[in-house]
Amino acid sequence: MGRDKALIRIDGVPLWERQLRIVEQLAPAQTFLSGAPRAEWDPARFIVVTDAVADAGPLAGLVAALRACVTPHLLALAVDLPNITSTYLERLLADSRGDIGAVPKNQNNFEPVAAVYPRSCLAAAEQALDQRQYALQTFAARGVAEGWLIARPVSPEEAPLFLNLNTPDDLAVVARHHA
Repeated sequence: MGRDKALIRIDGVPLWERQLRIVEQLAPAQTFLSGAPRAEWDPARFIVVTDAVADAGPLAGLVAALRACVTPHLLALAVDLPNITSTYLERLLADSRGDIGAVPKNQNNFEPVAAVYPRSCLAAAEQALDQRQYALQTFAARGVAEGWLIARPVSPEEAPLFLNLNTPDDLAVVARHHA
């Protein structure tokens, strides 16, 4: 993308704030933002966690959040999914119970950056991090295979929720949708 995705504005709101508002609609017991602290981040609203390991991608943020989590489940939501809704996330939470979380599966790929992870998967996440197996696709597949994640199929109607902002063209599509 060539710039910090968290600061991209959709409908005048930076993506980090937009995602935070969506999560806050779910009234979580704790809210985390993963990344280096920023002046605009209000510590009264959420806990800032820094990646467990530098340059290890989203898995390092997931590990840091799982370490700080005090509830049985952790809802992970990436900053660059501007179409996701609290209604969809509520369905993922409803699919999660006990030591089982839920990960969307869109055709052949998981959507692991909008998923619910059981806190009990922390050891598996730390092991993946230690072994430098940073790919969340692999981690999600492991969770499904081992039974601590269920794969929730993404319907054709839900697929647009997972538009990921990776290029200026993606941003143009979102801008048209929100215009």
